[in-house]
Amino acid sequence: MTTIDLVYFNAGGGHRSAAIALETVIRDQGRPWTVRPVNLMSILDPKDVFRKTTGMKPEDLYNTRLARGWSLGLAQELKLLQALIRLGHTTMARRLRRHWRRSRPDMVVSLVPNFNRPMYEGFTGARPGAPYVTVLTDFADYPPHFWIEPRQAQHFVCGTPRAVAQARAAGYGAEYVHATSGMIIRPDFYRPWPHDRRAERARVGLDPDRPTGLVMFGGHGSRVMRSIAKRLDDQQLIFICGHNAALAERLAAMPARAPRLVLGFTPDIRHYMQLADFFIGKPGPGSVSEAVQQRLPVIVVLNRWTMPQERYNPEWIRENGVGVVLDSYADVREGVAELVERLPELRARLASIENRAVFEIPDILERILASTRGELRQMSEEGIMRSVA
Repeated sequence: MTTIDLVYFNAGGGHRSAAIALETVIRDQGRPWTVRPVNLMSILDPKDVFRKTTGMKPEDLYNTRLARGWSLGLAQELKLLQALIRLGHTTMARRLRRHWRRSRPDMVVSLVPNFNRPMYEGFTGARPGAPYVTVLTDFADYPPHFWIEPRQAQHFVCGTPRAVAQARAAGYGAEYVHATSGMIIRPDFYRPWPHDRRAERARVGLDPDRPTGLVMFGGHGSRVMRSIAKRLDDQQLIFICGHNAALAERLAAMPARAPRLVLGFTPDIRHYMQLADFFIGKPGPGSVSEAVQQRLPVIVVLNRWTMPQERYNPEWIRENGVGVVLDSYADVREGVAELVERLPELRARLASIENRAVFEIPDILERILASTRGELRQMSEEGIMRSVA
């Protein structure tokens, strides 16, 4: 039985969601693999020293900043983080090598950025010849050292032509760079939706015939949602605040001239996207891809507060004609007006995009495994021939 480790962490939530989505599809396809989601932080900090010292997990620092809108300066902090990772490289690689010597996976699939150099060295030191694969869960890399590390004998799975070009420019041949039709999203986003939209809107207190926007800023919400609610008080909106219960309470208490639905955490994002006509949120790869899959044109912002690894995403939205990119959410009212005016055009562009990445990646992994087995068999045969000679 082939064993595959899917490595994620909880910063932002999208990495873990991608791992779970990929595990679900592999299981549903009945492949003869044992798939193990692995939280990277549980290996690097098994005794939870960071949380015990600071009172929170490392991922919580990042998620708290997102919820409070403190994203200015993240590009500089990213350089500091990467410097700390390089400083701790030897220790991290040693811990990872020890872990994978014990657990002996046949393949490691990384769904996390920044740590791919120590992860690669730890895995290849423990399992020489076994394939290491990085699946980019962003539309593009943010070089240097974010997703694509140079000079590693590894594979990359890329969801956009831009990411493919970046991997090739880093020196990786075509046999190591594998293109998919988009980002990983959960398989339930592809299943039939067995409801009547007008009836469902009425059931949750919305006007069945009124244009409806869905406002969402990741699993922890964002304070900017309050500004959007105030500026669009005459628009019918669905707000999803994730784990930010305080934000949900404040939004629910705000006056509005149109019906409004405010939710905290819900696993049924797809259901509420089906009730909407357009999406407003941060340009995260997961939420944008989910909205596009549900044929919702998007409104996002690109400015100095946009997280560095997401700055290409608004460009992708413009290039593909699937939404409106603003300089600030202060202009969200004008953005909604433009989107509604362009709705037929945007919906036509959305209908032309087909993202099947979560179903394509297992085939890619199978090809990599088969290729690796062939290389190992050839090396073994060559070794036997040399010993005979």
